[in-house]
Amino acid sequence: MAQDSVALSCDYQFWMQKLSVWDQASTLETQQDTCLHLAQFQEFLRKMYEALKEMDSNTVIERFPTIGQLLAKACWNPFILAYDESQKILIWCLCCLINKEPQNSGQSKLNSWIQGVLSHILSALRFDKEVALFTQGLGYAPIDYYPGLLKNMVLSLASELRENHLSGFNTQRRMAPERVASLSRVCVPLITLTDVDPLVEALLICHGREPQEILQPEFFEAVNEAILLKKISLPMSAVVCLWLRHLPSLEKAMLHLFEKLISGERNCLRRIECFIKDSSLPQAACHPAIFRIVDEMFRCALLETDGAPEIIATIQVFTQCFVEALEKESKQLRFALKTYFPYTSPSLAMVLLQDPQDIPRGHWLQTLKHISELLREAVEDQTHGSRGGPFESWFLFIHFGGWAEMVAEQLLMSAAEPPTALLWLLAFYYGPRDGRQQRAQTMMAHTAEITHEIIGFLDQSLYRWNRLGIESPRSEKLARELLKELRTQV
Repeated sequence: MAQDSVALSCDYQFWMQKLSVWDQASTLETQQDTCLHLAQFQEFLRKMYEALKEMDSNTVIERFPTIGQLLAKACWNPFILAYDESQKILIWCLCCLINKEPQNSGQSKLNSWIQGVLSHILSALRFDKEVALFTQGLGYAPIDYYPGLLKNMVLSLASELRENHLSGFNTQRRMAPERVASLSRVCVPLITLTDVDPLVEALLICHGREPQEILQPEFFEAVNEAILLKKISLPMSAVVCLWLRHLPSLEKAMLHLFEKLISGERNCLRRIECFIKDSSLPQAACHPAIFRIVDEMFRCALLETDGAPEIIATIQVFTQCFVEALEKESKQLRFALKTYFPYTSPSLAMVLLQDPQDIPRGHWLQTLKHISELLREAVEDQTHGSRGGPFESWFLFIHFGGWAEMVAEQLLMSAAEPPTALLWLLAFYYGPRDGRQQRAQTMMAHTAEITHEIIGFLDQSLYRWNRLGIESPRSEKLARELLKELRTQV
């Protein structure tokens, strides 16, 4: 083992000198010398890679301080790049130098430099005399050769991956898992290159028959980061595959959305809607598995903040965007409602999914009474209701804030005695503090605690009631009357 190490060090010095000579002279003699040594140099690169992959990046730099210079000189030599598998092995060696978690600015700069060299290998537009002679001999103008080569190579690999995805159990036509994994590793520094998009998409969509994920975690993380920072644009089908195959990426996308909502100035509903639509999460949530994870993160945020109005508003805007995306994707649901809302009655979910504004005004009261009956049954009769208790019913109800607004508007417009069903709905909307442990009667016993919240809710909805001629003092008076009625009826 020690002898191999000494031999590699000797070879390293020899090839470092050779590359310096080849780099400094561009005569016919140096070109001939380069071509005579290509096979030997490729073998050295292969041994170098075998050694590098066993070390971490810090050890590599410590043992071979000039490794960056050696690889850079090789990467800028068109004869080396054009020979057999030298280009591929050079990429492998460069990837060994990448710091997965850079600890300082020096390591970050090294990562950026490596990304630049890798980008050059596949798509550089810098041509010297040797490249010009090489490409002209093939009948190409230098300005057209490398971009065309990159495009053709990417399309060829993407086509091969698609065929791999469709080949089923025909093992003779399938790409080896090791090669797919290697491709994903090579793509990491190249994610933001537009020409590489088809390959990235093909890798995300291609599903093998292996029991474990074969794409590298670094690949998923790099793609997700580029999507969140708007450095690349992929079809929604590819984004869905990314978030289905790599849960940390979906979680990071949600946290990124929360950070934008929290770090910005006070957000109006329209601004929240813009952030949510821009995140692509509502569109991706058309797949039930993604919706369930996103909804679970909303649930955690709701519990952690004790039902903060800002979180409830965000949930309601997200649900509205999700329903719109669902309608655009298909007029008929591809998946049963039960897959999106597994802990609640499908009939209740179906009613709530309707847009309140699509219901004729004359049917508002009837529909609200029906919702109240379904919710009350779910809360009070667990044999026919939801498996998750009152909290699950309340959590479903707050997704659809338009119904609560309709309840308040109906109560304000009611000239006769307010219907008990509507009073129960409004109290249920504001009442529960911990629905997992409290029954409906317990939740309704604390109406005094929610006075301020209901008045605030009515005041926030004034823009809808102005057309009815209702002024602020009257709305507050009516709100207090409703609370008095709640205490006696619920």
